[in-house]
Amino acid sequence: MSISICHSSLTPNSTVLLIPTKNPQLQSLRNQCLRLSILKVSAASRDRNLTSSSPPLPTTTSTGDILQNLAVSFVLFLGLGFGIRALPASACTRLPPVIASVVNCQFQDLGDVKKSENLEEAEADELKAAFERWKSKTYALSVPLRVVALRNSLPSIWFQEFIQSQGKRVKLQPEFRQNLMDIFSELCQSNNKVAVSPKSAMAADVVTLGDSWLSFAIKEGLIQPIQGVEEQDWFRDLTEDWKGYLHRSTDGNLDPQGKIWAVPYRWGSLVIAYKKSKFLKHKLAPIVDWADLWRPELAGKISMVDSPREIVGAVLKYMGASYNTHNITSQVAGGKSALKEKLALFAKQVRLFDSQYYLKAFGVGDVWVAVGWSSDILPAAKRMSNVAVVVPKSGASLWADFWAIPATSRVKTGNVGGRVRGPSPLVSQWIEFCLQSARALSFKEEAIPGALPIVFQDPVQGSGNLHKGQPKLETNLVACMPPPDILARCEFLEPLPEDTMADYQWLIANIKKPKQSVMQTLQHYILLIVRSLLAIVQSKGGITS
Repeated sequence: MSISICHSSLTPNSTVLLIPTKNPQLQSLRNQCLRLSILKVSAASRDRNLTSSSPPLPTTTSTGDILQNLAVSFVLFLGLGFGIRALPASACTRLPPVIASVVNCQFQDLGDVKKSENLEEAEADELKAAFERWKSKTYALSVPLRVVALRNSLPSIWFQEFIQSQGKRVKLQPEFRQNLMDIFSELCQSNNKVAVSPKSAMAADVVTLGDSWLSFAIKEGLIQPIQGVEEQDWFRDLTEDWKGYLHRSTDGNLDPQGKIWAVPYRWGSLVIAYKKSKFLKHKLAPIVDWADLWRPELAGKISMVDSPREIVGAVLKYMGASYNTHNITSQVAGGKSALKEKLALFAKQVRLFDSQYYLKAFGVGDVWVAVGWSSDILPAAKRMSNVAVVVPKSGASLWADFWAIPATSRVKTGNVGGRVRGPSPLVSQWIEFCLQSARALSFKEEAIPGALPIVFQDPVQGSGNLHKGQPKLETNLVACMPPPDILARCEFLEPLPEDTMADYQWLIANIKKPKQSVMQTLQHYILLIVRSLLAIVQSKGGITS
C-alpha cells in the first residue's frame, strides 16, 4: 500500500514528511495539495509580518513536539490518502486549479498594466503635441488705454508718439468731443445710471476736464484722485502757483494738504481781438487794457463769451480788483453798488454775450472786438486778416485743460464699459508723456494754441520759430502765452464761496439788456450764419483767382 501525505494546515515551522507513491494520479494530487498549502502558508506569513504586532514564534522545537506533529500528520494524511483513492478520476479533475488561477491572474494583471502604460504614453504624446501647437502660436499682451479728449486741444501726433514709446503692447483708443460741456455732461449723466455705455466718457480711462468744471466735478464725485503724482519729476518742476492750484479738498476748494484730482496738459489766457482795419478807418487807438472796452466809440461793437466769472471778472480788473475777490463789499471800492454800475455800462458796450456765436459775429464784421479764450480766438484770428490779439496789460484770467480719471466707483454697477477693474495702468505713463518737454514743440510752432505747464514760469523758453510759413499775427503774446510782466498780474479762477457766487448771479440778473423778440433773435443768428458762408465763399474766390 502506497501512502501520500498532504497537510493543509502547515505553518512556517511545520515539518512535512513526504511518502513516495507510484500512483501518478495520487502523485499529482499530492503535489497540488502541497503547493497550495505552501502558497497559503506564505501568504499567511506575509500578512502576519505586515499586520501583526505580536512577537515571532520561537524557532526551536523539542523532539517530542516533532514526533507528535509527525504522528498527527501521518494519521491525517493516511485517512486522506484512502479517501482520495476511493474517489473516481473525474472528481480529481474538478479540484480547483489554484496555481493556474494565480498564474492567469498574474498574466491578466500584466496585460492591464501594459494597456495602462500604452494609454499613458498616448496621453503624453497628445499633451506634448498640444503643447507644441500652443508654442507655435503668437499671443500678444495688449494693455488698453481709452482717452476722451477735447477736439483740437492736443496734436494727433501725440498718440502716435505715445504708441512708439510704449511699444505694440498698448492699445490706445482716442476719442474726441467738440467742447468741454459735452464731456462734462456725459460724466454727470452716467453718475447715477445702472449701466454705463462703453462709449460714454465715464467709461474712459482718462478725460479732458476744463478748469471751470474742476471744483464741481470733485465735489460731486465725478472724478477720483490721481495717485503718485507728487513723486513724478514733472510735478517737481511745476511752480508753486500750479501746485497750490492743483491741491484740492473733497469739496473742490483749494487745500495745501489736499489731493491731486487732475493734471494740466495745456493752459492759456483770456485775450482781446480787434479788427485793425476798422480801427484805422475810424482812427481809433489800439486796445491795450480793459479800460479801452468802456470807450464810447466801441458801444455795440463788442462780443464776449457768456461766462459770469469772466464778465464780472473783467469789470473787477477794470476797477483794480482781483478775479478771485471773495467779499465784494469790503474788497472792491464802492462795494456792490459801484460794481453794479460799472457792469451795467459794460453791458451796454457789449452787443452779444454768447460763447458759441461771439466769434462768428466778429468774423462777419457785426462787431469789431471779441473777448474770449486764447484757445478760441488764436485759431480764428490766424484765418483772418488785419486782426490783432492782445492780453490786457493789467492782467487777465488764465484757463487750463486737465486730464482727469472718471470715478467709476460711484456708479451702481460693475459694468462700466470696458472698465471693470479700474482705470488702465497706462494712465500715469500717458500723463507723464503729455508733460514731457518734448511735447512743447507743437505749442512752439503754434499748431495748437496754449502752452505746457512746465513753461509757465518763463514763457520765453517756449518760443521758437514762430509763424513759420504763416502770416505774422500782431500780438503781445509770446508763443501763445502772456509776456512775463503781464503774466505776473494774471490769475487762475479759484473756487469762490457760495455767498460770493450768489452775488455774481444777482449782478448778472440785474444787467439791463435790450429785449428782443424770439423772431428778432432767430433772424440775428440766421444773418450771422449767412454772412459767415459769404465770407468763406469770398475767401475761396480770392484764393482761386
